[in-house]
Amino acid sequence: MAIVVSLGATWILDGLEVTLAGALGGVLTRHETLGLSDAQVGASATCYLAGAVVGALVFGYGTDRFGRKKLFFITVAVYLIGTALSGFSWNFWSYALFRAITGAGIGGEYAAINSAIDELIPARVRGRVDLIINGSYWVGAAMGAAATLVLLDPRHIPIWLGWRCAFGIGAALGLIVIFFRRWIPESPRWLMIHGRNRQAEEIVTDVERKIHGARDSAAEERRYSELFPTRIRTRTHTPWREIWNAIVHEHRRRSFLGFVLMSTQAFFYNAIFFTYALVLMRFYGVPGKDVGGYLLPFALGNVLGPLLLGHLFDTIGRKQMITLTYGLAGILLALAGWLFHAGLLTAQTQTLAWTIIFFVASAAASSAYLTVSEIFPLEIRGMAIAIFFGVGTLVGGVGAPLLFGWIIGTGSSTALFMGYLVAAALMIFAAAMEAWIGVAAERRSLEHIAVPLSSKGL
Repeated sequence: MAIVVSLGATWILDGLEVTLAGALGGVLTRHETLGLSDAQVGASATCYLAGAVVGALVFGYGTDRFGRKKLFFITVAVYLIGTALSGFSWNFWSYALFRAITGAGIGGEYAAINSAIDELIPARVRGRVDLIINGSYWVGAAMGAAATLVLLDPRHIPIWLGWRCAFGIGAALGLIVIFFRRWIPESPRWLMIHGRNRQAEEIVTDVERKIHGARDSAAEERRYSELFPTRIRTRTHTPWREIWNAIVHEHRRRSFLGFVLMSTQAFFYNAIFFTYALVLMRFYGVPGKDVGGYLLPFALGNVLGPLLLGHLFDTIGRKQMITLTYGLAGILLALAGWLFHAGLLTAQTQTLAWTIIFFVASAAASSAYLTVSEIFPLEIRGMAIAIFFGVGTLVGGVGAPLLFGWIIGTGSSTALFMGYLVAAALMIFAAAMEAWIGVAAERRSLEHIAVPLSSKGL
């Protein structure tokens, strides 16, 4: 449980950061704060995004080269420094720089944490644990939404101070995460690649003893290892040529699958999440100060989806559930878009529709991270996660908000409906790709899913 809580805290921080930054955007345009222009607010979000992509790539490589645990502390320290400094910004350029640093820490966390989840959690429950941990992002989003109701209310805290305190929350939680990180062991698989077999065996034994119900799974994995032993060659790092060959040539079908799943869910999410406030305000007349309250049921659906559906990814299977959740999310968005276009929704029923959609879509989005962390060899797992997170973030994270922000600016419900149909079609396309080339990874050893690169020729 300590391992799960320590890993899940990362996504809580990310959800908190994104929600706080979004809510603070309007406040930071006021003269008693930083006095930013609308364009500068948008540019600061881009800096956060760029920092996340660079951080994922740099720290993703470091995760494979220097170990999961070492990067746990480095990435959360970078995040903590960035978000604390954000609260001390004095102009646009300082704010943009500090947001980029914050993003770099969060981006690096994605590679390190998803690698650790798969390599520490027994195969029998790996899917549900991965989905639940990734879904905890929305716990942070709900916390951020609730915090803004107090911190941005001038009746409680002056405006010039409230926005700085908001970033202080992120820094304080970062300190708590560092405390929990002490309980996370190094990946046994990474240790074995680097010739530290005795330490790896001790960690495996300890994890098996602590995780409830893992004994049968552990015995099952051990029986597989005895019947089909995997021999590996110890080494300090994986050459770039080998990384390139594995991702682009040897596993190109899996790479295509990872790209499709990551980019389509990113586009789908950002199309809604970064513009839901504009939709509520422009089309339903919801006051800006009340928008945060509408995020809470939205966040609840996102948390409950992985929590209630996660076990099905281990029992029914990866291909079946990923295909179902991606396809159903697309169909539900198309239906909700039609109801919106027909004028049959209110602000409350629109929020209810989004809650239902993302109950399913949250499980689908989390399964994208699960997929890319399972289907590539041990030596490049962190780098693979970083690459597909970066590409997915750039494609969906940049494209969707720009497109939907422009559409909403036109005030056309028809144009917005067409945008929703595009996002829905992309999810259905991803479902078809999963059904075609998806990998049945449930309850299987990671070495069975993807043979380590260091075992070739042995």
